[in-house]
Amino acid sequence: MMDTADLSIFTLITHAGIVVKIVLAILVVFSLASWTVIFQKWFQITKAKRESTQFDRSFWGGSDLNNLYESANNRRTSIGSMEGIFYSGMTEFLRTRSSRELNQANFGVIDSVARAMRARYQRELDQLESGLSLLATIGSVSPYIGLFGTVWGIMDAFTGLSNLESASLAVVAPGIAEALVATAIGLFAAIPAVIGYNRFAYAIDRLSNQYESFMEEFQNILNRQA
Repeated sequence: MMDTADLSIFTLITHAGIVVKIVLAILVVFSLASWTVIFQKWFQITKAKRESTQFDRSFWGGSDLNNLYESANNRRTSIGSMEGIFYSGMTEFLRTRSSRELNQANFGVIDSVARAMRARYQRELDQLESGLSLLATIGSVSPYIGLFGTVWGIMDAFTGLSNLESASLAVVAPGIAEALVATAIGLFAAIPAVIGYNRFAYAIDRLSNQYESFMEEFQNILNRQA
């Protein structure tokens, strides 16, 4: 029986039953995966915001479209999301307009540009949203996994009392404390995942609206040139 005077977290974990230890191991893995995604998404979204702000400033700062296109073309493997949408649209615009001019017609140029930008927009959005489903899953299931470990641990603690002639709170308290650690670890894994998911989902939604506004405005500019 564990010493009731020593109820530190480490002691509770080491004296927990095998099922509770498995639950704790799963929750630790979930927590590590959650924090890995959180840091990755934080850097990725911060970079996307910075690149979009810089390109938006250049685009509306009076820069020539051809110069912007040449700059994007030279860095096409490392450009940001908004600049990538611009690059895809401008590439399709130049290609389609040249083809239409050969046929003495310019119909359908903007439709082709819109489809090209929409396809690039969706790819960029998919990259930004990757990993969010994992955060949502960890945030939703971790408390229940922890609760399972707690229930199992309490059942195990009370089952062990059947072998004792007399039982008191001092005897049953360590077993219950061991079981409750699973719930605490479950919440520890779930709370950052939920906060990260909500924060990143909001940031991505803001970026998505910014990209869509840019596509509409850019299509209007190209429509006048077409």
